[in-house]
Amino acid sequence: MSQLIRCKNCDQIFMKGPFDKSPEYRFDSGHLPENFQSVERDDFKDFLFLHRGHQLENLSIIEDSYVSDKAYSEPVKTSFLKATNGREEFVIKKSRERIDEPLKYELVSGDYRLKCISVVIQSEEIEKQLRKELNFSLSQDKIDAFLKLMGALAEDIAIEDLERIPEASPHPLEVYYRMDDVRVMYLLRNCRHIFEGQEYSAIEEFIHRHKDDGVLLLKAIHKIQISQKARTRKRATPPLPFAKEEIFGQK
Repeated sequence: MSQLIRCKNCDQIFMKGPFDKSPEYRFDSGHLPENFQSVERDDFKDFLFLHRGHQLENLSIIEDSYVSDKAYSEPVKTSFLKATNGREEFVIKKSRERIDEPLKYELVSGDYRLKCISVVIQSEEIEKQLRKELNFSLSQDKIDAFLKLMGALAEDIAIEDLERIPEASPHPLEVYYRMDDVRVMYLLRNCRHIFEGQEYSAIEEFIHRHKDDGVLLLKAIHKIQISQKARTRKRATPPLPFAKEEIFGQK
């Protein structure tokens, strides 16, 4: 179980975890690979030694506060999260520049928010699913017309009007939403201008089958906006400042 710890005197952050005592293995380039040296370590003990006599407190990570400009699976990246001691909220930067470096946690004197920059459809996934499921062949022109209709619908949408799906996205800046019933009806009505007979019936079933949890979900793409926010109380060591405004993610 991991635990965020803050030194109240120095404003430094430590993440106490199950691997704090894992040994470090050092290889000598002049010898065979099996000739390595195991170095015992205790990162938390080192942190306590550096901050002996200081006041320490536990911080709880605020749910759903994690943001990053790279996928969750990417090990080398910069991320931000929020934590609290029950009285005050803190913004924490989590980063490393190389895969062989330990993660670094720093307090930052700013705040961040996600801003939606576009809502898009899953064009490739829709086309693949159409070709896979329909037991007859749709012309490329009709598939393109359906994708164009879906794209026009997505361009004219405010995500505040949509329902976010609970499933996690593989990327922190990509969030999936369901179309509401009004837009589903709009889509079905306009599909009558593209498809007829058996084709329309198949498309109608396809839309109802995938509108809630499939390829017809709309993808909202965000960017991280970070702005400086002055803190009122003095600190022994000031936290890492943000530039007046930084933007991460797609522009």
